[in-house]
Amino acid sequence: MSRDSKIPQLQELPQTGLLRIKQVLKFIPVSRSSWWQGVRTGKYPKPVKLGERTTCWKSEDVRRLINGEV
Repeated sequence: MSRDSKIPQLQELPQTGLLRIKQVLKFIPVSRSSWWQGVRTGKYPKPVKLGERTTCWKSEDVRRLINGEV
């Protein structure tokens, strides 16, 4: 079974709301460090800080990334 077959379908991604990094990485098959590197370089969407230790991403931004609209 390839890793790609473990990626949830796009329909499972909420239309709106906030996603934590674990949820984002279910749809974007990269490591945490690669994700953060991409955020720093602008390859991936900017996060939303909810608190000192709470970071989320808008579901809409993740959906646009998956659809290649970013």
